[in-house]
Amino acid sequence: MTTTVKKLVPPFDRESAIAKVRMAEDAWNSRDPDRVAMAYTEDSFWRNRAEIFQGREAIRAFLRRKWDKELDYRLAKEMWAFGDNRIAVRFQYEWHDDAGQWYRAYGNENWEFAESGLMQRREASINDKPIAESERRFHWPTSGPRPQDNPGLINSPE
Repeated sequence: MTTTVKKLVPPFDRESAIAKVRMAEDAWNSRDPDRVAMAYTEDSFWRNRAEIFQGREAIRAFLRRKWDKELDYRLAKEMWAFGDNRIAVRFQYEWHDDAGQWYRAYGNENWEFAESGLMQRREASINDKPIAESERRFHWPTSGPRPQDNPGLINSPE
């Protein structure tokens, strides 16, 4: 992609929206709450499943809890639609609990950005499906970006 970081602010075009989604995916795959939280405004509003909260510190706390529970987390995101300062995303991620049960989470997010390019609103709907370890799709090294040659969700059967 030829998109520069400076261009990853609203209004988005197709290329910059796709790049913004991949940047978010890479940050989330780091499982670093501090790194991820810096992509959001200080007063960012979140709805994640049934949890509703606001602010960067609440985001950090949420992510710490999340990754303490969701072990060996691996995520793939795909841009679904975009507008001036909004991007809709579909995603899947896999993780296991401390008993070794694997899950695949399916979800959609609606993102709204401030002029600065920081996300000011994130609303996520997510469902988990227990899977056998043999059903896993995401096998890149833990805690790191999805390899560029990994297809992600393209042509995903689910």
